[in-house]
Amino acid sequence: MTEAFSTNADPASGGSTLEKDSLENRQVPYVDLQQQYKDEEKEVLPLIREALATGHWVGGRAVEEFEQEIAAYTGTSDAVALGSGTDALILALRVLNIGAGDEVITAPNSFISTASAIVQVGATPIFADVLEDQNIDPNAVKNAITNRTKAILPVHLTGRVADMLRLKEIAAAHQLYLVEDAAQAIGSRRDGEMAGAIGDLGCFSAHPLKNLNASGDAGFITTSNPELAQRLRRMRNNGLADRSTALEWGVVTRLDSIQAALLNYRLKRLPQVIEQRRKNANLYRELLSSDKLLSYVKPPLCQPNELNTYHTFVVQCSQRDALKDFLSDSGVGTSIHYPKPIHLQPAASALGHGPGEFPIAEAQCSRILSLPIHQFLSEADIRYVVRAITRFYERMGRGTTETFSSPSTAARYTSGSQQEHAVSRSCTSRPIS
Repeated sequence: MTEAFSTNADPASGGSTLEKDSLENRQVPYVDLQQQYKDEEKEVLPLIREALATGHWVGGRAVEEFEQEIAAYTGTSDAVALGSGTDALILALRVLNIGAGDEVITAPNSFISTASAIVQVGATPIFADVLEDQNIDPNAVKNAITNRTKAILPVHLTGRVADMLRLKEIAAAHQLYLVEDAAQAIGSRRDGEMAGAIGDLGCFSAHPLKNLNASGDAGFITTSNPELAQRLRRMRNNGLADRSTALEWGVVTRLDSIQAALLNYRLKRLPQVIEQRRKNANLYRELLSSDKLLSYVKPPLCQPNELNTYHTFVVQCSQRDALKDFLSDSGVGTSIHYPKPIHLQPAASALGHGPGEFPIAEAQCSRILSLPIHQFLSEADIRYVVRAITRFYERMGRGTTETFSSPSTAARYTSGSQQEHAVSRSCTSRPIS
């Protein structure tokens, strides 16, 4: 039995006693796009006027510049701008001629669009369970391969790159395509490789909630295969080689010049955005690192071989729903990414899956909680969030012995776990060059 939470420990305030109902009245939004606009207003409004003045409102110079800059940023030869991250996934599969009768292996704990894209091209999503870091398990991927498998579609969930070294080996051994769902991972790295430059194609979203965000829907594909890039540019524009000649059936998913102008501006600021998010994650991890708090809340770890850009900061916690409600009542916005795995969604019923098939992903869905991590948080905001979490478990600890538990990792997050957290702190403190 785990010792009940002590009411004398307050890691967020340097160990001082937390008196009853001492939380101040503070609002900490989960996202703060209004603040982003305030910070950018004087610089982005002229860019929007300039884009409108060109008369090229779809495509044009701003889009071409964005494609060149994002290819250079990711270390690929080409980038193809599109209307959304979902369109990026769909076109990536289509350009590889994946369709009816094919299977694509992916994770069950992503946003619905990952599996939906597979279905949209006529293929079948085959799910493989995930690891404790929420990314797809290469061993599970290997076991899911059949003679119908055409591609592996790992998701770099939360901004952490999946184990691409292993996945590349598996894909090469079985002659499979490797397509990255990097929607949440712009700028992330693992083993020295950049998200979007590791597989055959990298699929990104620039939705307003992403670290590199447009002010509307937007997405793009990265690749170092010029032939695929050329075909993708044709496919995004009705399959047209020129205005009079359609070489194949395509779609319309083009980036407009205003969004391209905004993305060009924000790409230059992205290193600072990532740096601040990583600093925020580091502070969270320090404040959540007491042994007794770790019995209830498991912060995400960061390994030395990876650079996590923290699109989300996802903790795994006991009594998740009650904690979420308590934080909301305390003025702290949170989210859940995602509360129900894809294979248990009503839309996936025809795939024939049931509860228990992917136990790690399903268990995580019941205890994950995304805390505010955006770049506009102050240190006081983060300390307030952790004080609110501490207060919740103080109250609950008086009447319950329920704690966070995961048989394969529990020992790493109770007493004696400080060495691993020291590794994690040093990881988030590394420069992002």
